[in-house]
Amino acid sequence: MTTDDKDRSAPVVWLLTDNKPGHRNQLKGLGNRLRVLAGASLHWLSANELKVPLWRALLARPPKLPSELPRPDLILAAGTATHRLLLSMRRIKGARTLVIMKPSFPLRWVSGALIPAHDGVSASQNVFVSHGVINAITPLARIAHKPEALVLVGGPCPHFSWDNDAVLAQVRHLMGQYPDWRWTISGSRRTPTPLRDSLQQLAGLKVTVVDPERTHDSWLSHQLAASRAVWVTPDSMSMVCEAATSGVPTGLFELPARERSRVAAGIRQLCEQGYVAPWTDHATVMADQTSTTPTLWEANRAAQWVIRRWLSDHRFSE
Repeated sequence: MTTDDKDRSAPVVWLLTDNKPGHRNQLKGLGNRLRVLAGASLHWLSANELKVPLWRALLARPPKLPSELPRPDLILAAGTATHRLLLSMRRIKGARTLVIMKPSFPLRWVSGALIPAHDGVSASQNVFVSHGVINAITPLARIAHKPEALVLVGGPCPHFSWDNDAVLAQVRHLMGQYPDWRWTISGSRRTPTPLRDSLQQLAGLKVTVVDPERTHDSWLSHQLAASRAVWVTPDSMSMVCEAATSGVPTGLFELPARERSRVAAGIRQLCEQGYVAPWTDHATVMADQTSTTPTLWEANRAAQWVIRRWLSDHRFSE
């Protein structure tokens, strides 16, 4: 690891990933905003490749790192599998360590944390509490006018009682209520095969059913940009927050929430705050009007907090 010029103005940020899509998406969203707002240079490190035994994590002894890596000002980690690597780096000179989630280790072991509100942690000088989860979607400058809707279907999860028939019935109800709209429907890797097959049978002149295995990284952002409304099953907090962040009016399909589920409580809170709408309010979601929903752009808000709290000693242009 080389020693950088101490007078540099742009911060160096290491992003520690376990390569799970949701965790990588959080890092990408925050990292991109740090790059835009602070001119940060981003460097990805895979916890799957840099294995760290427990003793290194406890003693803060990092593994051998690529020699070309510039010295970090900030180290961000998302996902439990990155925690040993993060803890091993917590004594790198001049570097701050931040974890994106409520960690299983004491918070005092790192510089700070970015934690979703549904995890029940109070905001403090070193803890940023987000509405939902940070993601890489950027709010759209303008919502599409054509009557095109996007449907995103997940699958069984610990937080809601999944029901294939109920989800399918709600999709069919919307299509029946709004026959002049064009519909794009996508399942996910978790969508049960019987439901995938049933959704595929809906394909027609005004209905496109997408194979989730064949979508590219930018598919969702492109699809949101072309949509005037989006409907999402509530099983995935990430999927719900991505839709809401786009600014496209977002509605949630109705599934029974499991008792004492913090994620289900978080989804309900997003509804109460007006970021998304419940199934019973589908007329508002589908209305041809300028959206008046509050802005949800947690990657940007989190980046501003990180800059104020952890990068205030850097000089960078606006």
